[in-house]
Amino acid sequence: MMRFFKDCGLVKAHDEGRMTLWANEEMMFAVAEPFDERPATHGNGTMLGLNLGSAAEVDRLYELALELGGSSDGEPGVRSGRYSAYIRDSDQNKICLFE
Repeated sequence: MMRFFKDCGLVKAHDEGRMTLWANEEMMFAVAEPFDERPATHGNGTMLGLNLGSAAEVDRLYELALELGGSSDGEPGVRSGRYSAYIRDSDQNKICLFE
């Protein structure tokens, strides 16, 4: 997979147990075993990450997602050195909101 991103300037930012994550200033890409230890399926073991630029925007969109019927998969807080929150949409797709 790293050949796909070879010209993006990604560096390994996190490598611990179930997850390895590469990042640059514009994007992150991770390969991980599902957090809940169940088999990887649609919405489990896949995740979209959105760089929102500020903790306030992470908080705002996290709360809005819950109001719109999404569910929490991790309240806002610092993880792997970044302020982030995790939500699931109505189809159970996992979305990471981070700054």
